[in-house]
This record gives sequence, structure tokens and C-alpha cells, in this order.
Amino acid sequence: MSEKNYNDQEEIFSQVLRAGRRTYFFDVRATKADDYYLTVTESKKFTNDDGSFHYKKHKIYLYKEDFTEFNEMLKAATDYIINEKGEEVISERHQSDYTKESESTVETTPTEEKTSESFTDVSFDDI
Repeated sequence: MSEKNYNDQEEIFSQVLRAGRRTYFFDVRATKADDYYLTVTESKKFTNDDGSFHYKKHKIYLYKEDFTEFNEMLKAATDYIINEKGEEVISERHQSDYTKESESTVETTPTEEKTSESFTDVSFDDI
């Protein structure tokens, strides 16, 4: 067996994108057959109640045979979003001066209560 552990594969090429609390890592690695593949890792920082913090990571592996179709679908999805909503970020949470409204200031009526039944238009069978 090789001295390299599968999880300890040496990075051949790496880029980092910092985006607020999220950081994205794009790492090119080599397979055992010395072919290349891409890992994309999202790392998100969370703060605990005691002030300490931890990171949650999500990783996808992308192999060469999927690059063309992946790029086409990513481009189609991002183009759709830009064409429908423009490039401006419209979510308040992304604004530097955003402050969360206190739950006590948000008024709800009994008819506005959310239940899991109100989300019936989502089908996880398609995922």
C-alpha cells in the first residue's frame, strides 16, 4: 500500500474563495492512477453560545468525465438566476448593516402559522 493515505492526498493546485462566513476551497488532487480530479469544499463558521466556534464542511468530488456537463449545468443555473433576478444581492441578510428583527417585534396571526403541510409543493423524489 502507498504511503499516501487516500484522505491525505497532496494538493496539486488549490484556490480559496472567502465569502463572508463561508469559505470555498477548489483543490485539484491525484487519483491512485495519477489522474486528476477536483474537490470543492464549503466550510462555514458557526459560533457556539460560549463564544467558541466550529466549522461545518461539505465536500463534492468532481471527475473529468463530468466536467463538461457540470460546467454546462452550473452556467445554465447561474445564468437563469442573473437573468431572472439581476446581479444585485437583494437579501437583507447580505447587507453589512443588517440586524435581525427581534422575534417579539414580528407580529403573526393564527392563520399565518407555518406547518410542514404548507410546504407540500416540494418533492424530494426529484433530487
